[in-house]
Amino acid sequence: MTQEQYFHRQIQLWGDKVQQSLQGKKIAIIGAGGLGSSLALALGTSGIGHIDMVDFDKVSLHNIHRQIAFTLKDQDKYKAKVVADLIRSKNPFIHIKAIVATFEEFSKLEARYDLIIDATDNLQTRMQIDNFAKEQSTPWIYGSVEAWHGYVCFFERSGFNSFNVSDHKPAGIAAPIVMHIASLQANLALRYLAGSPVAKDKLYYLYFNESGELVTQKFGLPC
Repeated sequence: MTQEQYFHRQIQLWGDKVQQSLQGKKIAIIGAGGLGSSLALALGTSGIGHIDMVDFDKVSLHNIHRQIAFTLKDQDKYKAKVVADLIRSKNPFIHIKAIVATFEEFSKLEARYDLIIDATDNLQTRMQIDNFAKEQSTPWIYGSVEAWHGYVCFFERSGFNSFNVSDHKPAGIAAPIVMHIASLQANLALRYLAGSPVAKDKLYYLYFNESGELVTQKFGLPC
């Protein structure tokens, strides 16, 4: 098997040179749950050379319906390790590492990345990601989900504190919207890493209205 064979359809999209450039990219996905496992599946087989999966949590039964990397046999295993093993089984051309740690512990490792992707579920960690990314001059992609709606933003010059975000656990989450938001994050990430244009410092809010129509709103953030 060659990379040309494995990544054939993406090479058709943007050519050998761009595909080869992805092999030199390194990203961190912070959180290996709903958003994180979907992101890993979308990006872990795209040709990115190095991905670090950061999560301290273990798989619980109530995770499995919306966290697509896990099956019933994965209960009580570390999420980051399960995700990393799955991606290795799908892509022989990637170096993916499971880092079982809190974000605070991870940030002390002082690793450098081309991009950081948020797949967490709390305000405090996102603020830490924003501070860490700013210190490293590294862009990061925010994503959050609740019920039937979600947010996505590619942060470069703007900061996470530029818009109001509630700090509470979602009352409920529909599995498909998790995959939808993760897909948007993954598309932004892959376009950026491949050198394609990406709208930065713009907050996307997606939701289903009372008529069942999918609505997308966009808000420019101060830089």
